[in-house]
Amino acid sequence: MGEATGTAVKRAEELAKPSESPSIIDQLEDTFKAITRRAYELFESSGREFGRDLENWFQAERELLHSVHVSITEADGFLEVKAEVPGFTEKEIEISVEPHRLTIAGKRETKKEEKKGKTVYAESCSNQIFRSVTLPLEVETEKVTANLKNGVLEITLPKAGKARTLRIHPKAA
Repeated sequence: MGEATGTAVKRAEELAKPSESPSIIDQLEDTFKAITRRAYELFESSGREFGRDLENWFQAERELLHSVHVSITEADGFLEVKAEVPGFTEKEIEISVEPHRLTIAGKRETKKEEKKGKTVYAESCSNQIFRSVTLPLEVETEKVTANLKNGVLEITLPKAGKARTLRIHPKAA
């Protein structure tokens, strides 16, 4: 974790090595592909009606991505972030912290089926969240803590120490 880049990737319940999970770029690419597939499904289901591209795209985004409402407060020595992530567990949320950026990503899949003889009703849902926030000041990435309780993710980000000014005094000859 103490890499020269000063970047920490932390799951809500444990520290995770960046190589164990896909990068943010990979996650964004997968999300883009899922939205594209769903927008095309909407296009197909409406009889391939042209001129509704943006409407289909925005509907696909609303169905697949859910916004994360975030509040950031500054206290003496740390920043506290509260993010609403209802229905997500610690294992489904990933937190990435850089000195000036916080990223929260999560994915969960639920399936509901009611079977009595021939299937007449089946429902599945894939929920993803993604939020990246620029922090107002530099934080110490190695000392970040996170807690998930009742659908609210609380992240404590200790402020980085202030840079010291060192004056060099010439020696008297």
